[in-house]
Order: sequence, then C-alpha cells, then structure tokens
Amino acid sequence: MSSFPKNLAMLCDHYPSISEVCRQIGINRQQFNKYLSGQVCPSRHNMHRLCNFFGVTQSEMLMETERLEQLVGLRDRPMQKAQVDLPLRHLDRIFARAQPIDRYSGYYFRHFYSFGNKACIIRSLARIVIRENRGYFKNIEVLRDPDTRQWTGNNKYEGVVFQLAERIQVFEYETKELNSVTQMTLYPSYRQRIDFLMGIQTGGPLRRGRKPGASRVAMEFLGTEINLRRALAQTGLFRPDDPSLRQDIVAAINNKMYDGDFVFEVDEP
Repeated sequence: MSSFPKNLAMLCDHYPSISEVCRQIGINRQQFNKYLSGQVCPSRHNMHRLCNFFGVTQSEMLMETERLEQLVGLRDRPMQKAQVDLPLRHLDRIFARAQPIDRYSGYYFRHFYSFGNKACIIRSLARIVIRENRGYFKNIEVLRDPDTRQWTGNNKYEGVVFQLAERIQVFEYETKELNSVTQMTLYPSYRQRIDFLMGIQTGGPLRRGRKPGASRVAMEFLGTEINLRRALAQTGLFRPDDPSLRQDIVAAINNKMYDGDFVFEVDEP
C-alpha cells in the first residue's frame, strides 16, 4: 500500500480541490485525509468507490506512481485540470498533510513592534476559527495614539492557519485595500494550558514603502469566550514600558540581533 497515498494525491491533482473529490465520491473529508497521509487504508468497499470514481482498477491504484500517471494520461476520458482553481488545489494538499489545531481555537492578543510606527508595539485582537477541520485566521488592528489613546485608524486581516512539520503557519491579507500580505510562523505549545505562542512574521507595510520587514511576534491566548468590547479597548499602539503590557512578552518580541547571528530567528519558548 506504500504507493497508494501518492497515487491518490496525484489523481486528486486532476480536480479543482480535494473537497470537490470528497463531495462527489461521498467520503468524509477527515477520513479521506487519513488515506492521503497513509495513516489508514480504505476498506474494500471504499477502495471500490475510489477506483470507480477515478476510472482505474485496484491493481493500477497500487502500482508505482510514475506508471499510473502515464496510464491516466493515456486514458480516453482525461480528467481536466481547472487552472483557475490551481491555488486552491495547493492549499488543499497542504491541509491534507496538516496536523489538527483545534486546541488553538480562540482569541489572542497579538504583540509585535510596529513596522511603520518606530519604537511602538502593536497589540491587536486575533482569532483562530476551526471549520470542517480547517483553520481560519482573523485579525483586527485598532490603532490608537500611544500617548493620548485617541483612535487613528484600523486595519482588518483574514487568512488561513495550519500546523505543518511542528510549526503553525498563518497567511493573512489586508481585507480593505488588498495591498498587504503577512506570513507568520509560530512554535506550537505543548503545555496543558496555552499561554502565548512565539514566532516570526514577515510582510511589507505600506508606510515602509516597498521595503519588506520581519519581526518577532507573540500571540497571547485569551480564551474561547471573551468580552469583545473590553478586549478591543485594550488594543492599539503602546510604548514598550507601558504598564498595561506584559513585560515578559515585551522582552520576548525584542528584535535585536546579537554577535554571531546571521539570520533573524526566535528562541523556542
């Protein structure tokens, strides 16, 4: 069965998405992901359904991937690739390999040094939502002057989140102008109770012109049910010595590089 997961993934590549394949066959997506990862072998009944759907025999489904790919390419009824859905197919393949992140569902304060406001820390309100075994990310930056606390603007971001190879990955975009994309890599937490997640984020805020930047970032877990108004009132721009900030988090997001460092990285918490 060693070739089966690779063959199944290759056959799925000929369709708009893995979700579409699951819908058409009538197989639960979570179960299908286990087939793709090689954790579980299909029952005889489900193997028969898979073979019928893809138009291959069981022996072909178990042959070397290169040979099966050649056979599929020679079939009279080629499976058409939907080029418009190519990015979605890539995401589907990642999600199929991703580890469960249900325990990270909830609200967070996101802390990092502002790219466009020198020597100020942004504390925004973020949320991770799990739907149909997929993680979605939302983030709201309510910008307030660090001295007067007067509102100066706000930014909203949305994206996806998943855990792959012992790292939590977040890809988000700014939803108003669609002119900013940020990628964040976080260490997962193996403690019973999540406190905060540490990592690095990269992006290119407009106030820096076209120059990309990177910063350490800390996601402070607040819970699955919170008072949203109270939490949003605590967001904004802050001086590093502001007493409302946790000083252990301020120390953790320090962006200094030290002698002997050649790449920007973060210590595992």
